[in-house]
Amino acid sequence: MASASFAPLRHRSFTLSLVSSLVSSTGTWMQTVALGVFLTQTTHNPLWLGLITVCAWTPALIGSPLGGVISDRWNRQRWIQFNNLVMAATASTLAVAQLMHHLTPSLACYLAIVEGLSSSASWAAWQSLLPDLVERDEVLAAVSLSSAQFNLGRIIGPMLAGIALALGSPGLCFALNASSFVFVVIMFMFVRTTPRSTPKTPIRVWSETVVGARVAWSVKGCRFPIAAVGTVALIASPFIALVPAMAIQTLHAGKVGTSWLVGAQGVGAVIGALTLPALARRTSRLLVLQGSLVGVAISLCAYGLAPNLAAAVVALLVLGGAYVGSLTGLNAAVQLHAPRRERSRILSLYTLSLSLFYPLGALVQAALARSWGVRSVTEGAAAALVVVLVTVSLVGPGFWSEIGSTPDRPSVLLAE
Repeated sequence: MASASFAPLRHRSFTLSLVSSLVSSTGTWMQTVALGVFLTQTTHNPLWLGLITVCAWTPALIGSPLGGVISDRWNRQRWIQFNNLVMAATASTLAVAQLMHHLTPSLACYLAIVEGLSSSASWAAWQSLLPDLVERDEVLAAVSLSSAQFNLGRIIGPMLAGIALALGSPGLCFALNASSFVFVVIMFMFVRTTPRSTPKTPIRVWSETVVGARVAWSVKGCRFPIAAVGTVALIASPFIALVPAMAIQTLHAGKVGTSWLVGAQGVGAVIGALTLPALARRTSRLLVLQGSLVGVAISLCAYGLAPNLAAAVVALLVLGGAYVGSLTGLNAAVQLHAPRRERSRILSLYTLSLSLFYPLGALVQAALARSWGVRSVTEGAAAALVVVLVTVSLVGPGFWSEIGSTPDRPSVLLAE
């Protein structure tokens, strides 16, 4: 089973891409932790933590579709390099400003907008590049390894940030993050893919995004996973944002408890990402996806009912694995069904669905948690997910067959 999970690593370009992604993810998590510490120590106002999150996520509304259009037209490796250079510049600005004692919360937010725009603009290029780096039957394993590296960075990054903060200041973390972006630029100089024909007509972002949306809507194997990931993001994903409230206010475990819960989710996600693809090969991709979604509902309920920190950690270990299994399964479905010509635009809609509905769900559930408590909201989310899964299975059985199908080749359907 392990060999199937790691099969994509036999491709040199994929391995280079994965390693550079891990380094970048680690640097990003280092900066996230350090920036949170800086804002907390500087302002003593948690509102700035929420504001910096909004500044980092909102640009995806523009960056994701824009990046999808450009990625379908331009060399994806070069587009990734360009955006990483921009992010290296923003992280360097953060580092210099902090080390010279000129960094303010407002400047940090402005830079977060720029970095968020560049990051979201490169999402589609990263994802749509994967099928060009591996064999078609290795796409799920490639997506899972990509998820594993992100969650591994989520574990390593905060640990290194703690060491860096103890040795220096937040500026050191910002500088290391800038270096991680430069590392990506260098690694992608050696990533090779099959050349693509590119349109010679001028870029029309809106019209080309609409074309991508039409194709995604026409191909059920794309439309259904995009709708599903938005539903999961709205109902289940907000548990991530509410982890501190669960640890501090409900379990009374403080900052240490928060670290344990965040780490547990990351460890579970890494384990799931490395083992579920092999299980999918022995059973089916659809069966693993359905099992993962059911696992999310059950473990989310167990997490909401957890009487103490230890029980919550165990629940989040399972939830982390089931959650990454759900997202990678849905992502792989889009990868396999999206026509190559529109793949980046369609994947940009997938990431846009996730990035739009996650903060919306987090905002709604956080507001409800103030009145009902985190436990009740978490249990309600688990119940809502069960209702959705049962309804889809009873009313739309074709939903699952479309997601689970594997076309002999990507759809060639083009929108008029």
